[in-house]
Amino acid sequence: MSDTPIPEPLDAADDTPAEGVAAAAPVRKRPKPGERRIQILQTLASMLEQPGAERITTAALAAKLDVSEAALYRHFASKAQMFEGLIDFIESSVFTLVNQIVERDTDPRDQVHKMTTVLLQFGEKNPGMSRVMAGDALVFENERLTARMNQFFDRFESQLRQSLRALAEAGGSQTPTVDAQAQASVLVSFVLGRLQRYARSGFKRLPSEHLDAALRQLAT
Repeated sequence: MSDTPIPEPLDAADDTPAEGVAAAAPVRKRPKPGERRIQILQTLASMLEQPGAERITTAALAAKLDVSEAALYRHFASKAQMFEGLIDFIESSVFTLVNQIVERDTDPRDQVHKMTTVLLQFGEKNPGMSRVMAGDALVFENERLTARMNQFFDRFESQLRQSLRALAEAGGSQTPTVDAQAQASVLVSFVLGRLQRYARSGFKRLPSEHLDAALRQLAT
Protein backbone atom coordinates (compact mmCIF):
# COMPACT_ATOMS: atom_id res chain seq x y z
CA MET A 1 0.00 0.00 0.00
CA SER A 2 2.92 2.32 0.66
CA ASP A 3 3.64 2.26 -3.09
CA THR A 4 0.31 3.90 -3.91
CA PRO A 5 0.83 7.54 -4.94
CA ILE A 6 -0.35 9.90 -2.23
CA PRO A 7 -2.65 12.69 -3.44
CA GLU A 8 -1.30 16.22 -3.20
CA PRO A 9 -2.31 18.24 -0.13
CA LEU A 10 -5.62 20.01 -0.38
CA ASP A 11 -4.04 23.41 0.16
CA ALA A 12 -1.23 23.10 -2.35
CA ALA A 13 -2.17 26.28 -4.22
CA ASP A 14 -0.23 29.43 -3.37
CA ASP A 15 -2.81 31.95 -2.14
CA THR A 16 -0.38 34.89 -1.83
CA PRO A 17 -1.61 37.66 -4.17
CA ALA A 18 0.84 39.02 -6.72
CA GLU A 19 1.86 42.67 -6.37
CA GLY A 20 -0.88 45.00 -7.62
CA VAL A 21 -3.42 42.18 -7.87
CA ALA A 22 -6.37 42.04 -5.52
CA ALA A 23 -6.31 39.08 -3.18
CA ALA A 24 -8.72 36.34 -4.23
CA ALA A 25 -10.22 33.60 -2.12
CA PRO A 26 -7.76 30.72 -1.68
CA VAL A 27 -8.30 27.92 -4.16
CA ARG A 28 -8.73 24.51 -2.57
CA LYS A 29 -7.81 21.54 -4.68
CA ARG A 30 -10.52 18.94 -4.38
CA PRO A 31 -9.40 15.31 -4.36
CA LYS A 32 -10.70 13.12 -7.15
CA PRO A 33 -13.49 10.64 -6.27
CA GLY A 34 -12.07 7.96 -4.00
CA GLU A 35 -8.75 9.77 -3.63
CA ARG A 36 -9.50 11.15 -0.17
CA ARG A 37 -10.60 7.70 1.01
CA ILE A 38 -7.27 6.23 -0.11
CA GLN A 39 -5.41 9.10 1.55
CA ILE A 40 -7.17 8.43 4.85
CA LEU A 41 -6.21 4.76 4.75
CA GLN A 42 -2.61 5.57 3.79
CA THR A 43 -2.32 8.01 6.66
CA LEU A 44 -3.81 5.53 9.14
CA ALA A 45 -1.33 2.88 7.96
CA SER A 46 1.59 5.32 8.26
CA MET A 47 0.56 6.26 11.81
CA LEU A 48 0.53 2.57 12.72
CA GLU A 49 4.12 2.34 11.50
CA GLN A 50 5.37 4.48 14.37
CA PRO A 51 7.13 2.17 16.87
CA GLY A 52 5.27 2.13 20.15
CA ALA A 53 2.27 3.92 18.63
CA GLU A 54 -0.65 4.15 21.01
CA ARG A 55 -4.27 3.69 20.07
CA ILE A 56 -5.03 5.98 17.16
CA THR A 57 -8.01 8.29 17.61
CA THR A 58 -10.04 9.88 14.84
CA ALA A 59 -9.01 13.25 16.26
CA ALA A 60 -5.32 12.41 15.79
CA LEU A 61 -5.97 11.04 12.31
CA ALA A 62 -7.92 14.15 11.32
CA ALA A 63 -5.14 16.38 12.67
CA LYS A 64 -2.55 14.44 10.68
CA LEU A 65 -4.59 15.00 7.53
CA ASP A 66 -5.35 18.62 8.46
CA VAL A 67 -9.09 18.07 8.15
CA SER A 68 -12.01 17.93 10.57
CA GLU A 69 -13.26 14.68 12.09
CA ALA A 70 -16.52 15.33 10.26
CA ALA A 71 -14.57 15.19 6.99
CA LEU A 72 -13.39 11.67 7.88
CA TYR A 73 -16.94 10.53 8.48
CA ARG A 74 -17.98 11.65 5.03
CA HIS A 75 -15.86 8.78 3.72
CA PHE A 76 -16.10 6.21 6.51
CA ALA A 77 -19.01 5.61 8.87
CA SER A 78 -16.67 4.77 11.75
CA LYS A 79 -13.05 4.17 12.67
CA ALA A 80 -13.79 0.44 12.55
CA GLN A 81 -14.71 0.86 8.90
CA MET A 82 -11.34 2.51 8.27
CA PHE A 83 -9.58 -0.52 9.76
CA GLU A 84 -11.79 -2.76 7.64
CA GLY A 85 -10.46 -0.88 4.63
CA LEU A 86 -6.93 -1.86 5.67
CA ILE A 87 -8.00 -5.48 6.19
CA ASP A 88 -9.62 -5.50 2.75
CA PHE A 89 -6.29 -4.40 1.30
CA ILE A 90 -4.41 -7.11 3.21
CA GLU A 91 -6.79 -9.82 2.05
CA SER A 92 -6.78 -8.71 -1.56
CA SER A 93 -3.00 -8.33 -1.73
CA VAL A 94 -2.07 -11.59 -0.02
CA PHE A 95 -4.65 -13.90 -1.58
CA THR A 96 -4.08 -12.57 -5.07
CA LEU A 97 -0.47 -13.72 -4.70
CA VAL A 98 -1.44 -16.98 -2.98
CA ASN A 99 -3.80 -17.86 -5.81
CA GLN A 100 -1.06 -17.16 -8.35
CA ILE A 101 1.31 -19.48 -6.48
CA VAL A 102 -1.23 -22.32 -6.40
CA GLU A 103 -1.96 -21.92 -10.11
CA ARG A 104 1.66 -21.75 -11.24
CA ASP A 105 3.48 -24.15 -8.90
CA THR A 106 2.70 -27.85 -9.02
CA ASP A 107 5.09 -28.90 -6.23
CA PRO A 108 3.13 -28.71 -2.93
CA ARG A 109 6.31 -28.12 -0.95
CA ASP A 110 7.13 -25.09 -3.08
CA GLN A 111 3.55 -23.86 -2.68
CA VAL A 112 3.78 -23.99 1.10
CA HIS A 113 7.17 -22.26 1.23
CA LYS A 114 6.14 -19.54 -1.21
CA MET A 115 2.75 -18.85 0.39
CA THR A 116 4.33 -18.48 3.82
CA THR A 117 7.10 -16.29 2.43
CA VAL A 118 4.64 -14.04 0.58
CA LEU A 119 2.62 -13.43 3.72
CA LEU A 120 5.64 -12.58 5.86
CA GLN A 121 7.20 -10.40 3.18
CA PHE A 122 3.94 -8.47 2.84
CA GLY A 123 4.00 -7.76 6.58
CA GLU A 124 7.67 -6.79 6.45
CA LYS A 125 7.12 -4.30 3.60
CA ASN A 126 4.02 -2.85 5.28
CA PRO A 127 4.87 -2.38 8.97
CA GLY A 128 1.57 -0.70 9.80
CA MET A 129 -0.32 -3.58 8.23
CA SER A 130 1.76 -6.08 10.20
CA ARG A 131 0.39 -4.54 13.42
CA VAL A 132 -3.13 -5.09 12.13
CA MET A 133 -2.33 -8.67 11.11
CA ALA A 134 -0.70 -9.44 14.46
CA GLY A 135 -3.67 -7.91 16.27
CA ASP A 136 -1.67 -5.30 18.21
CA ALA A 137 -3.40 -2.42 16.43
CA LEU A 138 -6.84 -3.92 17.06
CA VAL A 139 -6.66 -3.96 20.85
CA PHE A 140 -9.56 -1.87 22.23
CA GLU A 141 -11.04 -1.55 18.73
CA ASN A 142 -14.32 -3.11 17.56
CA GLU A 143 -14.22 -6.87 18.15
CA ARG A 144 -15.42 -7.58 14.63
CA LEU A 145 -12.00 -6.43 13.37
CA THR A 146 -10.26 -9.18 15.32
CA ALA A 147 -12.83 -11.63 13.97
CA ARG A 148 -12.01 -10.49 10.43
CA MET A 149 -8.29 -11.08 10.94
CA ASN A 150 -9.02 -14.49 12.50
CA GLN A 151 -11.00 -15.37 9.38
CA PHE A 152 -8.07 -14.23 7.24
CA PHE A 153 -5.69 -16.61 9.00
CA ASP A 154 -8.26 -19.42 8.97
CA ARG A 155 -8.49 -19.01 5.19
CA PHE A 156 -4.70 -18.96 4.87
CA GLU A 157 -4.41 -22.08 7.04
CA SER A 158 -7.01 -23.84 4.89
CA GLN A 159 -4.96 -23.08 1.79
CA LEU A 160 -1.84 -24.43 3.46
CA ARG A 161 -3.69 -27.61 4.46
CA GLN A 162 -4.55 -28.39 0.86
CA SER A 163 -0.91 -28.23 -0.20
CA LEU A 164 0.33 -30.02 2.91
CA ARG A 165 -2.15 -32.86 2.43
CA ALA A 166 -0.85 -33.38 -1.11
CA LEU A 167 2.69 -33.31 0.27
CA ALA A 168 1.82 -35.88 2.96
CA GLU A 169 0.14 -38.17 0.44
CA ALA A 170 3.16 -37.95 -1.86
CA GLY A 171 5.33 -38.92 1.11
CA GLY A 172 3.25 -42.02 1.80
CA SER A 173 1.59 -40.81 5.01
CA GLN A 174 -1.13 -43.06 6.40
CA THR A 175 -2.88 -40.02 7.95
CA PRO A 176 -2.39 -37.21 5.42
CA THR A 177 -5.37 -35.15 6.62
CA VAL A 178 -4.29 -35.19 10.26
CA ASP A 179 -0.67 -34.50 9.32
CA ALA A 180 -1.70 -31.57 7.12
CA GLN A 181 -3.92 -30.06 9.82
CA ALA A 182 -1.18 -30.24 12.42
CA GLN A 183 1.50 -28.83 10.16
CA ALA A 184 -0.71 -26.00 8.85
CA SER A 185 -1.54 -25.01 12.43
CA VAL A 186 2.16 -24.90 13.31
CA LEU A 187 2.97 -22.76 10.26
CA VAL A 188 0.22 -20.24 11.00
CA SER A 189 1.41 -19.99 14.61
CA PHE A 190 4.93 -19.41 13.28
CA VAL A 191 3.71 -16.65 10.96
CA LEU A 192 1.76 -14.91 13.71
CA GLY A 193 4.74 -15.16 16.04
CA ARG A 194 7.04 -13.58 13.45
CA LEU A 195 4.57 -10.73 12.81
CA GLN A 196 4.10 -10.07 16.53
CA ARG A 197 7.84 -10.06 17.15
CA TYR A 198 8.29 -7.63 14.25
CA ALA A 199 5.68 -5.23 15.61
CA ARG A 200 6.80 -5.45 19.24
CA SER A 201 10.48 -5.01 18.41
CA GLY A 202 9.73 -1.66 16.82
CA PHE A 203 10.05 -3.30 13.39
CA LYS A 204 13.67 -4.32 14.03
CA ARG A 205 13.30 -8.12 14.04
CA LEU A 206 12.35 -8.84 10.45
CA PRO A 207 9.79 -11.58 9.70
CA SER A 208 12.05 -12.90 6.93
CA GLU A 209 14.97 -13.50 9.32
CA HIS A 210 16.49 -16.93 8.51
CA LEU A 211 13.18 -17.74 6.84
CA ASP A 212 14.36 -20.40 4.38
CA ALA A 213 16.11 -22.34 7.14
CA ALA A 214 13.06 -22.09 9.41
CA LEU A 215 10.69 -23.29 6.70
CA ARG A 216 12.90 -26.26 5.95
CA GLN A 217 12.39 -27.30 9.57
CA LEU A 218 8.64 -26.64 9.59
CA ALA A 219 7.54 -27.80 6.15
CA THR A 220 9.76 -30.67 5.01
